[in-house]
Amino acid sequence: MRVGLIGLGRIGAFHARTLAGLDAVDSLVVTDAVRAVTAAVAAEVGAEAVESPEKLLAACVDGVLIAAATDAHPALLRAAVDTGLPVFCEKPLAAGLDEARAVAAAVRGAPVQIGYPRRFDPAFRAVRGAVERGELGRVHTVRSTTLDPAPPPRAYLAGSGGLFRDCTVHDLDAVRWVTGREVVEVYATGSDRADPMFAELGDVDSAALLLTLDDGALGLISNSRYNARGHDVRLEVHGAADSVAAGLDDGLALQPVGPGALAPAGPPHTFFMDRLAAAFRAELAAFTELVAGTIASPCTVDDALETARLAEAAVVSLREHRPVRLEEIR
Repeated sequence: MRVGLIGLGRIGAFHARTLAGLDAVDSLVVTDAVRAVTAAVAAEVGAEAVESPEKLLAACVDGVLIAAATDAHPALLRAAVDTGLPVFCEKPLAAGLDEARAVAAAVRGAPVQIGYPRRFDPAFRAVRGAVERGELGRVHTVRSTTLDPAPPPRAYLAGSGGLFRDCTVHDLDAVRWVTGREVVEVYATGSDRADPMFAELGDVDSAALLLTLDDGALGLISNSRYNARGHDVRLEVHGAADSVAAGLDDGLALQPVGPGALAPAGPPHTFFMDRLAAAFRAELAAFTELVAGTIASPCTVDDALETARLAEAAVVSLREHRPVRLEEIR
């Protein structure tokens, strides 16, 4: 099949390399707002370069992947859906919740997949399977962690929407997806004790969230932009019958201590692209199946809209220092 890719920044260029290595992809068409970047990535992966998203959508592609800046997502997603093409769009749907609601309403029902790679991580999938099969009994606690080794550049942070909308959404989606439950209440707290740019941007560099799920189970989320040991993505699910964890691999960016403690065998993961490399490949392979019409979307616009609501609840909770019921956000 012939796939189009719009946006060739950090994640877009990474996706270009992944797509070029998939058996299902015969040819790749790419474009970026910076022509030199388009030319460089096209040369690297053997893709066809075009000058604009409009030309890409007219280039007889079978499906489109959107990895452009967040503020471009709504217009590009609508344009691609209007052509009748299956679309993969990186999270989030839009920078703000109102716009996310509008674009979700506009494209709902179309073959659209939103980028939440943890749904394709082998360990996360194994945890979900254990929950679905009832092996854990009644689930009472879920812990999800995302710790970055260092913050992104200020320019990125300024357009990211903040920690909750940029980072925590992955944990929020993982909690919903693994448990199969909905979050009904969010309490969030955070701090900005490091670089003053976080306070200047109205953001935090570290945060903790307490979630109440619709069956009474509790979710605990921990995030930080400062984890010098490496990139740490983990999930624990604790039930009345058993407990399981994802992310305790040889690249775990955590040093066990105490008598008999065994350190991870390999070097710590340094970035999300190496921690989730297999997940990203499986995610884009799933998109080729969506393009082929053999599967339904594994992560819908409504899934993305729900994580946007949860992130908004966290923003309100942090600002007002109180628990926020999701019905307030709906």
